[in-house]
Amino acid sequence: MDHYQLSQMINGWFIGDFEPSVVRTPDFEVGVKRYKAGDQEAEHFHKIATEITVVVSGRIEMAGSEWEEGGIIHLLPGTSSSFRALTDAVLTVVKFPSVAGDKYLGSSPD
Repeated sequence: MDHYQLSQMINGWFIGDFEPSVVRTPDFEVGVKRYKAGDQEAEHFHKIATEITVVVSGRIEMAGSEWEEGGIIHLLPGTSSSFRALTDAVLTVVKFPSVAGDKYLGSSPD
């Protein structure tokens, strides 16, 4: 048995093709992301990866809509989205595959 702490990981990401990780795999990424009310991320998209975000707690604005606890946002490759925490929030994010450098700022040209 191995033991880890989320605080040992980078930005909440704990599975994927990066270090540190609990399991290193190119197949997918998993992260638990914690945000304070007002935190934002710039609009971006992925050319290769699909991203699924689950709102575990709180309220957020993402992909042009507001989401609350239990909401699931499924972004296909080429779909642009920005992010803003409307309240303190916890998200679980799954991306597949795990591809380094597959994050592009701004709107998707598609």
